[in-house]
Order: sequence, then structure tokens, then C-alpha cells
Amino acid sequence: MKYTEPMLREGSLADKVIIVTGGGSGLGKAMSTYFLQLKAKVVITSRDIEKLQKTAKEMEESTGGEVLAVQCDVRNYDEVEAMLEKTLAHFGKVDGLLNNAAGNFISPTERLSANAFDTIIDIVLKGTKNCTLALGKHWIKIKQEKATVLNIVTTYAWTGSAYVVPSATAKAGVLAMTRSLAVEWAKYGMRFNAIAPGPFPTKGAWDRLLPGDLKDKFDMKKKIPLKRVGEHQELANLAAYLMSDFSAFVNGEVVTIDGGEWLQGAGEFNMLEQIPQEMWDMLEMMIRAKKSK
Repeated sequence: MKYTEPMLREGSLADKVIIVTGGGSGLGKAMSTYFLQLKAKVVITSRDIEKLQKTAKEMEESTGGEVLAVQCDVRNYDEVEAMLEKTLAHFGKVDGLLNNAAGNFISPTERLSANAFDTIIDIVLKGTKNCTLALGKHWIKIKQEKATVLNIVTTYAWTGSAYVVPSATAKAGVLAMTRSLAVEWAKYGMRFNAIAPGPFPTKGAWDRLLPGDLKDKFDMKKKIPLKRVGEHQELANLAAYLMSDFSAFVNGEVVTIDGGEWLQGAGEFNMLEQIPQEMWDMLEMMIRAKKSK
């Protein structure tokens, strides 16, 4: 087996209906496609209905699964409730929610307008809240035995990060919501978990974050101990596991999948990786000389 191959056995998500926000492109599309391969039925949402319908058709043709495309701006609670109603009308139920819709851009914080800051907060934090609240209230009302919410966060949700302050702020809120509801709503049969991905290149997101030749100047692979970026199937494998019943005892957890990237930046002396072997030899001789005195 290779890490670029599907992990779970066929039918691992059979009979499950899963809503994926931002499921029409990038990582959302990759995860949705794998859910379909595992025999789930999938609802994908975004604001661009034409793009969404085209993606749904592609995914159905490639997997043989069933996809419902629903236009929805997750920032508006009324639209989220309408999306839920369409899902129930079409599939009759919903078992899982993947809060994947996001927005981000790099900028010195002092250059941001209040509106630009709000835009990211509204999509990431408010959007996740809207979907979680709508689905959670529904599951509680109908006394559904089990349901799963999976949130996509980021490693700087717990460390913070300069130049992406709105995203860091919003993702930290999503992380707190994940852990809080994992405890509060477990009694209703709901599980809440999160994934914190490192660099998983997608054309749209990376072009916005690192436009032009910045992708070459800031080579992400150099920041990662494993010296590579993530493959979409790796993330899809993890998401499918956390959405499946195989992870029935995993609740309130945040799984980092970043090749060790955030730890590389967290260690106080990690910069010593740059020291050549010859200098280590010299340093060792100096240390031993001091010990012998």
C-alpha cells in the first residue's frame, strides 16, 4: 500500500449522507470524491451553483455515486437552513457534516480593512457555527442516534500566525467550538473532531495565498521535516476515517497531518538543522575540551 492510495475498505461509508461545505473544489472535492467511492451520498455546497453542478456531474461520473449540489452562502443562517431542508427532501436524512468552506489571504494586518477581516471571520467561524447549529438542532429534534461533525482547522489555530491573523482568529474559534461541543453534545450521539492540515497544494488556494512566483520563493517543502507536501488522498483517507464508524470512540480530537511542519517551527533550537556536519564536529570538540578542564 502507498499513502497515495485509498485506505478504507469498500462500503465503509455506505448509507451515510454527508454534507460538505466548500465541496466543489480543492480539498473539499477530494474528500467528497472519496466519500462517494466509499458509498456515501454527498451534498456539496458553495455560492457558485454553476461550478457546483459541473463538479457534481464529474464526481458522479467518476464514482457512480449520488451528489446533490446546493447553492449556499454559509455566512447566512437562512441559506444554511434552506440547504438542510433540500438535503432532507432529497435524501431523507443527514448523518455527517464536514465544515470545509474557508477563506484566507496573506497580508500585514495593518493593511486590512475591517470588512476584509470580517469576510474571513464570517466564512470560517460564522459559517461553521451556522452549519453546526442548524444540523445540531435538527439531530437533537429528531433524536438521531449518532451523527458526526468534522471541522477543518489549521495548525496555527493553537499557535497563531502573523500575516494571516483573520484566519488564525477564526480557526481558533472553530477549534474551541469543536472541543466544547464534543463534550456538550455527546449525550445526543454527536461526535466532533477536527483535522489540521499542513500544505496540501490546490491551485485556487495557493494562487491566492502565494501569487506569481512566490510559490517558488517560499518552497513549502523546505519547512517540512518529511521534505514533501501532502497528497490529497492522504487527507481524504483521514477525513473518511473520522467520518466513519471505525472512529466511533474518537471525540473532541484534532488530528494534525502536516509532515511535522508546525513542530519544526515550534522547537526553540530547530534552526540548528542548518548547521553543517563539519561545524557539528567543531562544536563537539569545543564542548569536550571544556568538559576536560
